[in-house]
Amino acid sequence: MTEFDPAPESPATERRWQQGEDTFSRVYDVAMGITSPTPAAEIADVADCSPNAAKKHLDRLAKMGIVSVNRDGRPVQYERNEGYLEWQDASRIADELTVEEIIDRVSELEEERADYEDEFDATDPTAVSGYDQDSHEAIHDRMTAVSEWRGVIRDIRLYELARQLAENDGHLIPA
Repeated sequence: MTEFDPAPESPATERRWQQGEDTFSRVYDVAMGITSPTPAAEIADVADCSPNAAKKHLDRLAKMGIVSVNRDGRPVQYERNEGYLEWQDASRIADELTVEEIIDRVSELEEERADYEDEFDATDPTAVSGYDQDSHEAIHDRMTAVSEWRGVIRDIRLYELARQLAENDGHLIPA
């Protein structure tokens, strides 16, 4: 009979990373997962490395445009660059679809956006209030629709970026 231990295994003894994954990869993965400005020491803790190693790799990622750094405060804070993630998504779309397919998708998205503008009699989802409804369900439905509208606007921007990349051989402007 085995002995039951209700205490979970200590996080310190768990393996968080694949064996052989280098420090740069771990710092990169942690930096891509952060959603707010974070000091290098906190990133180092999750990446299982020293704060100095994390800082070295974070500064390299900042030079590459993958993270942004705020050196005004103490400690220095690092944050993922949302523009980098958007560019990465657009590059993937540009690789997977033809320019014609991208243009067709943008047309579909523009129609969806026009439908939302008609539905809410507005051109900007931030101008729509969900709290002027009579029931919780109506508020929920309206807020869900507004959220989806924002997603359509984001996708239009993303596919337009993908079109530029696809038309210019991976560059934003013709080489």
